[in-house]
Amino acid sequence: MHANSTITADRNAIAGKRVLVVEDGPTITHGDAPHGAGLIAARKYGAGEIIDPEPAAVGSFKRVFEEYDHLDAVLPAMGYSDEQIRDLEATIRNAAPDVVVSGPPHDLARLIDIDSPIVRVRYELEEKDVTLDTVLDRHAQVWNL
Repeated sequence: MHANSTITADRNAIAGKRVLVVEDGPTITHGDAPHGAGLIAARKYGAGEIIDPEPAAVGSFKRVFEEYDHLDAVLPAMGYSDEQIRDLEATIRNAAPDVVVSGPPHDLARLIDIDSPIVRVRYELEEKDVTLDTVLDRHAQVWNL
């Protein structure tokens, strides 16, 4: 099955703004990706400036940037202990973005308390060539379901 993972976000909330991009931590740290859907959305929707979060990093995030030097101007959401949330909030405040573009699949706004608005990036499956229904029908035929 061929499919695209289509990324969407609120274009008007991002266009022309100074944005700080928060990405899914495991994807960009342990997965060695330099960025994720958040940075793609920020670029796609015309962010005026993408803020490098490293100079604003505090606490545990300073260590994250030392350990994962491949990151491309994104802030990884690295966990949700009280300390990690405080460090995430402080790093975002220090960066002073107009908008935070949130790439993780969870709702960051429910976890942190910051003054900047948070724009969630969403993912949609766009099937190409062979649809999921076709694949399931084929398997049902093979297994006599």
